[in-house]
Amino acid sequence: MIWSYILKRLLLMIPTLFGILLITFVIIQFVPGGPVEQMVSQLKGRDSGGAEASSARSDSNYRGRQGVDAKRIEEIKKLYGFDKPAPERFMQMLVQFLHFDLGQSFFHNKPVGQLILEKLPVSMSLGLWTFFLVYLISIPLGIAKAVRAGTPFDTVTTFVILLGYAIPSFVMGVVLLVCFAGGSFVQWFPLRGLTSIQWDEWGSWEKITDYLWHIVLPVTAMVAGGFAVITVMTKNAVLEEIGKQYVLTARAKGVAEKDVMYRHVFRNALIPIMTGFPAAFVGAFFSGSLLIETLFSLDGLGLLSYESVMRRDYPVVMGSLFLFTLIGLMTTLLRDLCYLWVDPRVSFR
Repeated sequence: MIWSYILKRLLLMIPTLFGILLITFVIIQFVPGGPVEQMVSQLKGRDSGGAEASSARSDSNYRGRQGVDAKRIEEIKKLYGFDKPAPERFMQMLVQFLHFDLGQSFFHNKPVGQLILEKLPVSMSLGLWTFFLVYLISIPLGIAKAVRAGTPFDTVTTFVILLGYAIPSFVMGVVLLVCFAGGSFVQWFPLRGLTSIQWDEWGSWEKITDYLWHIVLPVTAMVAGGFAVITVMTKNAVLEEIGKQYVLTARAKGVAEKDVMYRHVFRNALIPIMTGFPAAFVGAFFSGSLLIETLFSLDGLGLLSYESVMRRDYPVVMGSLFLFTLIGLMTTLLRDLCYLWVDPRVSFR
């Protein structure tokens, strides 16, 4: 039964992935300012500048405002592959993706896969640290809030996590830079980057401490708003389990409170939290925050995606969309399989 379910889900991924790529590709065709137009604009500016500089020598040779000839435009279209009809380009792209060939960037002159691998360490640093810190703090905090529901501890921690949730991460980043990175107060942490300039010259211990020193502020800015959702989910799940009949029955039979909480309540309450753990863990590898990366001068996937959209670097846009969508679909399947693993009541029938 489980293999039949997995096969059905894998087959359903094909039309889902195809539909996402098709819709994005169609939208891209109507977006102005593509790579051909940008190259033509650059050539016009170059020809215009050269002509204006030589106008004193020969006015008859001034051709800067006559545009780019049709032959040059056709060469540019052929260079970027726009000399072919849109359906043919779409099918060619799909064939490349079937071989996991994500294409060649228009502006970086590198394969898209290589670009993603180059930017991945930065996004992994932010994503993994944020993931681990949020889970390691939110789950124990949510359990503590549920056990102490209605107490001053519950009230104060609720106010703190909601305050952090209400403040955008980039605003928190600005505050941290101003306060702790040489803005208006102290300079305890570096202003930009993940490592110092002389990082390659240091030993292993110096490299580790330097990396951790650089990662404190950007990770703090991303983590600050991530506690609220998981903490509240954990608290509500624990409170719901505490109120169920089996807990009242166990207490009535004289089962120790510690056994009731740890062997029954916590295990059942954490099922919806832990089933999302694998998907969140995989997603942390590819999470990119444009504002945080820009604020702290970190060259990661978030900045790459933004620059690709703004510069109309279509191979990077489509290639990264294909890769991240495929990873997202696979992690969704993995999350559903985790339900069967942690909760025997679940049946794929």
